[in-house]
This record gives sequence, C-alpha cells and structure tokens, in this order.
Amino acid sequence: MERIATLEIQADLHEIPRVNVELERVMRACVFPWDDILDLQLAVEEAIANIIVHGYKGKAGTVLITIHATDRDMEVRIEDQAPPFNPLSRPDPDRESGLAERQIGGLGIYLIQQVVDSVQYQYAGGKNILTLVKKTPG
Repeated sequence: MERIATLEIQADLHEIPRVNVELERVMRACVFPWDDILDLQLAVEEAIANIIVHGYKGKAGTVLITIHATDRDMEVRIEDQAPPFNPLSRPDPDRESGLAERQIGGLGIYLIQQVVDSVQYQYAGGKNILTLVKKTPG
C-alpha cells in the first residue's frame, strides 16, 4: 500500500495542528502504533517550528510537507525557502552540564533524531529540504 499526502502551510505556528491531523490520518491508515504516530508528530512539529521561528524569523513564507507512506516506512519531506541552514551540522547538545551551564539551543534536532529512524538534509533549488523517516513496525 502506498499513500501520498501534500500540505502547504504558511510560516505561522498556528498552522502546525493541520499538519499533525494529516500525519495522523495517513499513519492510522497505514496501521502505525499510536506511539509511533506521536513520535513522528513531535519530530515534524519541532522541525516546522524551528523553520518558522529561526528560518523565516517572523517573515512571510511557506512550508511544504509531503508525506509518503509505503509498507516499509513513513517519509516526511519538509521544504522551505528560508536562508540555508543544515540542522544536522550542529554538534550534539551538552546533556551532562547543569542547566545553568548549558548553551541554549540544539535540543530540537537532537530530539528529532531520537524519535525517528533517519534524518537527512539537503539544500537544492533554493530550498532547505529535511527528510524524516519512521520505519513501519514489524
């Protein structure tokens, strides 16, 4: 079974629930466990929020989300036209120091990497493209 859904949203945090609803719809149709749905929703929400807040920085823009489900995995491709930024180039956050000593930032991509099976970034055609993959259970 193969399912594809595409959703374009404005660079506005209030648009994120629309993405979560569509992601849940597709993942339920592919019989993903609830925990996997929540994990992927969390990862996608974090990625989109970072694009809106840190990429577009309050300016107008769009985010294109393509959900591609197969019998093997669920792939979510997130595209934006904010300035180029590879979140995978950041070092892992300091999780050992006390809160007062830690540098702010960097936990979002770390969190994403913990709840999905793979994360890829590329900059092509004037777009940041972040691809998240969650493998089907079993």
